[in-house]
Amino acid sequence: MTATREAGFGGGPLAALRVRPFFWWFAGQVTSASGGMTQTVAVGWLILSWHGNGLELGVLSAAALGPTLLLGLWAGALIDQHQRRTILIWTQSLFTVLSLLLYAMIVSGTASYWPLIAVTLATGVITAIDAPARQIYVLDLVGTERVAGAVSLYEVIVNLSRVLGPALGGVLLATAGPSWCVLVNALSFLAPLAVLLHYRPAPAPSTPTRSARGSAIAGVRYAFSQPLLRTLVLLAASAAPLFTPTLFFPLLATRVFHLGGSGYGLLLALFGIGALPGALLASRGTPTGTRVRTLALATSVCVLVSATAPVLPVLFAGTVLTGMTSIWMIAAANALVQLRAAPELRGRVMGAWTVALPGTLPITAVLAGVIADAFGPRIAYALAGMAIALVALGGWRAYVEPQALRDS
Repeated sequence: MTATREAGFGGGPLAALRVRPFFWWFAGQVTSASGGMTQTVAVGWLILSWHGNGLELGVLSAAALGPTLLLGLWAGALIDQHQRRTILIWTQSLFTVLSLLLYAMIVSGTASYWPLIAVTLATGVITAIDAPARQIYVLDLVGTERVAGAVSLYEVIVNLSRVLGPALGGVLLATAGPSWCVLVNALSFLAPLAVLLHYRPAPAPSTPTRSARGSAIAGVRYAFSQPLLRTLVLLAASAAPLFTPTLFFPLLATRVFHLGGSGYGLLLALFGIGALPGALLASRGTPTGTRVRTLALATSVCVLVSATAPVLPVLFAGTVLTGMTSIWMIAAANALVQLRAAPELRGRVMGAWTVALPGTLPITAVLAGVIADAFGPRIAYALAGMAIALVALGGWRAYVEPQALRDS
């Protein structure tokens, strides 16, 4: 079946949901992302139970996202040359197999730190291809006219999962153990697979290129030759540590405020609760560079409030506000990158985006983990907020677009 596309930009998330294939894809992604967060809660807690520290949590994030840093640009070129639907059928199937393998390891008692890292690394390799393919597949379903609403709904997916996943993960950890969290994740991929097998959006025209490597380099050169695109990609890289739930939240919960697994899950849920209105606000109107810049500065302030919180209520309020402003910022920036990128280079530009977010996390997560071990989680979290402010201030003029582009 081919998605129906209405003319005209805007309409917000409801306009995107009127496209039936996207509606079912959205529902399937909520299921899958929530399953992923359920597994993330279990994996993070397993490492902490094995006397893990900030560095080991950082290595976990590096294993999950390192392949995106190394393969993201190549993946963007691959996506521009092949059908996204076929790529996604393979990636979702492989995710299922890897989760079932981790489930078997836990049930059999053979799970330990390095085998878990190995499975996480393999999952990261698949994610390097899957993440940009999923973002461009949304365009295949709804068209560029509704990209802002569709991207904002993607952030709704991510942050619904931050509420549903930890809630389910906490219950399963307490009642059935971590293996059930992983099994739920494996089963959650069946929903998006069903949508991919049933719906066949009109194939996007392929772009002839000399080679995948040359194509990838051309995409990076193009992105960094455009001041706005360059600044947005750098902003995504600076914000990346905020979106790894196994880094700051378990350390703040256990080391600073002496909470257990329920406190860790609560921080994840509060971030997701704040992020939901942020994602919906991002869908209202055409995104602009100046709006992204303002939201970046607001996010920095909210992170600093959370990092210096003297009592739990301040931490909780700061976490909710950080969720709202950071997701509003990153959803608006993501939509703006897709709208401003040349159509024939969109996959490669989004490959550069995924290298920035989440691909740079192997560097930033390990660095943050080392800083947290040496100086404490508060200092590490505060520095993450300050990095976002520096990028927003350093690229101040690049965010201001010509009037013709703002009106387009």
